[in-house]
Amino acid sequence: MATWSDGRAVKEYQDFLASGKQEIDVAEDGPCVIVTSSTEAGASPRYQGLINTLVALGMGNDVILETTSGQDLPETLGGQESYPIYMALPPFELKEFLRNGLPDQWKSRREDFCFFSGTRDYGCIEQDLKDCGMCRDETTQLLLGGFTVLDATNEYANVNMIDDCSVTLDTMDAQGSRKYAGESAACGKWSGAFQARLDRNAVRCKRGFYREWRRDMWERTIYDAVFNLIGSVRKIPTSLGDVAEYYEVEASDMMWEISGALRGGKAVTLLYGFEDRLFTMADRRGRDQPCALVDDAMYPYIHGEFLWSKMHVEYVAYAKDEFGAFPNTILPNNAKKLAQAPIIRQGNLRADGVI
Repeated sequence: MATWSDGRAVKEYQDFLASGKQEIDVAEDGPCVIVTSSTEAGASPRYQGLINTLVALGMGNDVILETTSGQDLPETLGGQESYPIYMALPPFELKEFLRNGLPDQWKSRREDFCFFSGTRDYGCIEQDLKDCGMCRDETTQLLLGGFTVLDATNEYANVNMIDDCSVTLDTMDAQGSRKYAGESAACGKWSGAFQARLDRNAVRCKRGFYREWRRDMWERTIYDAVFNLIGSVRKIPTSLGDVAEYYEVEASDMMWEISGALRGGKAVTLLYGFEDRLFTMADRRGRDQPCALVDDAMYPYIHGEFLWSKMHVEYVAYAKDEFGAFPNTILPNNAKKLAQAPIIRQGNLRADGVI
C-alpha cells in the first residue's frame, strides 16, 4: 500500500495482525432498536424512508425510540441482553446527540450502536464518530446505497419494493468469480445481523473488517460527490448516467485527484479498479437519477470532505456562484471558481463542433 505519508494505515494493519483474528465474528439477526429523530428534518420523508425500510426488512418485532422520548433501552429483546441499536438519525444531528443527548442508561450500550454512511442523505460521518471516540474496529458501521429505500410518502410501500441496487461488472476476479459494484457493506459487532437482514430479502451485502469497509465508504462518498457535482453545473438537466457518458474526462480527473489526496491525507488507498466500478454504477443505475446537490446541512458530509482537492473546490465554487448552491457555506479563502463548465462532449465532438 502506498501510504508512506501517513503511518496510521500501517499501525491499523499491525493492530489487526496483533488481534489474531482471521475471521469475522458473526451475530445473528433478531429484534433491534431503531433510534429516530423527532426534529422536522428527522421526521421528513427523506430520513423516514430508511426507518420504514429497516422495519420492513425485519421480522416485525423491532422497537422504535425517538431521541427525545426519554425512554430507557429495553433490558432484553428477543431474550437477548445485547442487540443492535440502529442510529437512523440525520448526520447533522448525530454528533450532538452522541455528545450531549444520550440518556445515562444508553451510555453503557455504546458498543451496540450501529451507524449509517453513504448516499447523499448520510454521506461520510467518519470525523464525527472520531470526535466522539466511536470510530473503532468493533463499531458497527453500515454502508447504504446498495438497496432501494422505501418511499415514506407511499402508504402502500412494503418489503417487496426493496431492490438490490448493486451491479455486476464485466470482469471476473482472480478466482473466476463475479465482481460487483455498489453493494451495501457492513463492519463491526453487528455486521452479521445487518447482512442477514438484507440477505433474507435478496439484497447483497459485503461484510468485512473496518479497514476494508472504510475503503468502500470513501469510494461511495467520491461517487456521491463527484458525479452529482459535475452534472449539477450544467444548464440542462443531467443524470448520473449522462456524466458517465459525456463528462467522463472531468469525472475521472476529479476522482483521481481526490484518490491521491485520500492516500496522503486520510491514509486510505482505494482498491484497484475503483474508477471502473463507479462509472459502471453511474451508467447502469444512474440513467434515471438526476444529478443534484445537497443542502448546507449535508455539505460537510459530502463535499466538505474534499476541500483539499483543487479541482473539486473549483467546481463547488462555480456551483455556489452560478447556481446558488450552498448559500450558507463559507468556502476556503483560497478557493478559486471554475471559469466555466466544460462543454458537453457528443461522441468524438464537443457541442461546438471542435474535435
